[in-house]
Amino acid sequence: MKTDTQRPRPGAAILRTALRRNIGAMIAGTVLMGLYQAAETAFPIALGMIVEHTMQDRSLPSLGVSIGALAVIITTVSLSWRFGMRVLQKANTTEAHRWRVRVAACGLQPVARDVDGLKSGEILTIATEDADQTADIIEVVPLLISSLVAVSVAAVALSLADLRLGLLVVVGTVAILSVLAVMSKRIGASTQEQQAKVARAGAKVADLIIGLRPLHGFGGNHAAFGSYRKVSTDAKRQAVTVARVNGRYAGTALALNAVLAAAVSLTAGWLAFEDRITIGELVMAVGLAQFIMEPLKMFSEMPKYVMIARASAERMALVLSAPPVATPGPGRPEPGGTLEVDCVRHGTLRELKFTVNAGEFLAIAAYQPRAAADLAAVLAVNVAPHAYGGVVRIGGQEIAELSVEAVREHMLVNPYDGEIFAGTLRTNIDPSGTSRTVEEAVEASMLTDVVALHREGLDYAVRDRGANLSGGQRQRLSLARALAADTEVLVLHDPTTAVDAVTEQLIARNIAKLRRGRTTVVITSSPPLLDAADRVLVLDEGVITAEDTHRNLLARDEAYCLAVAR
Repeated sequence: MKTDTQRPRPGAAILRTALRRNIGAMIAGTVLMGLYQAAETAFPIALGMIVEHTMQDRSLPSLGVSIGALAVIITTVSLSWRFGMRVLQKANTTEAHRWRVRVAACGLQPVARDVDGLKSGEILTIATEDADQTADIIEVVPLLISSLVAVSVAAVALSLADLRLGLLVVVGTVAILSVLAVMSKRIGASTQEQQAKVARAGAKVADLIIGLRPLHGFGGNHAAFGSYRKVSTDAKRQAVTVARVNGRYAGTALALNAVLAAAVSLTAGWLAFEDRITIGELVMAVGLAQFIMEPLKMFSEMPKYVMIARASAERMALVLSAPPVATPGPGRPEPGGTLEVDCVRHGTLRELKFTVNAGEFLAIAAYQPRAAADLAAVLAVNVAPHAYGGVVRIGGQEIAELSVEAVREHMLVNPYDGEIFAGTLRTNIDPSGTSRTVEEAVEASMLTDVVALHREGLDYAVRDRGANLSGGQRQRLSLARALAADTEVLVLHDPTTAVDAVTEQLIARNIAKLRRGRTTVVITSSPPLLDAADRVLVLDEGVITAEDTHRNLLARDEAYCLAVAR
């Protein structure tokens, strides 16, 4: 029976890419950090030589050479550490930036990816913490090699004094690493689980921030906060578990290193007592036994960091290697604004069928909010064409045959909860800086009062998610952005739910005027927008049940009156 043991792991591939891409910086950093560790190890050796020349040889020239060597060693330690860490940290920071950009690019692609249920908050955590921890592998490898250099130099120096001392260091190091390698696997598994739970807590916070206003509206905020508390508590418990495992690991490493240092010191003392080694060699051995604890500590911690980096790389691979939800076609829609929805079945939609003529202002009165959301999702290509029944055509061409970028250039679907970004009013309305209708869009969306409130005008600074704007101002800003795009087909989903009745009436007239001659679809229950439309379709239980002007429907359809009258 075949197994998957030979299949390459995506996380391991990410780590290999990071190492290969920074091979030059890692070689330079390894040389400098190796030089630093070698110089650090040479320090107690030089002290032993000074003692040897002072107490036994009493040779002033030899003593002078040893002191000069000590000065060179101190200078080498300082400069090699300084420049080695500079090279490695620069490469680490640059690599983390590259992975953050790649994860963000996956999230911003027109075609969504099948990320196994990950929410935007979780992807944000992957793009920040996991990217940073994955890039740490660039520092881990050089530090691991440099620590090995220090242990090797110490083992060789002690072997020259007495072979038993060198063997003791080698055997002790192997034993320590064997014990800690087993413990590091537990750390990797616990860390991966913690990162997943922290990411879920972050996603829950993002959902709460977005839905805080409606949650307060129907009294669901306490239940939502309770749900977040549960997720956060799970993350806290896992963090405590990881801290406990890390504590055991660190304590075990420190204890084993101390035992090895004590064993080397005691063995050297016994050998000196037996006149097997000189006093200078004893000083060197005791000094190396104390010094070797630092590189051994670093050496023993590296497996833990490797496992953490691998766990983070595996989480990044969930996003980077996830297949697209749909494979977009190569075509582009023909000029013109016709839109056809032909027997679409998705969610609450049942054989939905209607046509919007080029240049028409069509309103859709959806009696069920879920049906409105399902229709908007299909038109926005947030649902892959193969994931629903029926066909959507733009300019007579099926959406499945067109590239997603081309569809969105031709048809813009503006959601009722459009995001507001940190920047200015102008950059939120015209992110690309290419629109020629910004002023007209501001006037049509009745955003002029917001612009007039601030002396900076359109350059007024907007905080992240529009935190310094009211709900109505954010909605009008989102509407202005949609109008400024000036696409062939514009679909608006509940664009005026957060504004007062007078402003809503003016916005409805302005949209009809600004979009005259261009295809516009508004999914709404707003009487002013329904009245401004050329034609109204009634969407009830997933199908079109009525079609006429707003006033005619009011006159003859009681259910319509109850649904839209305010």
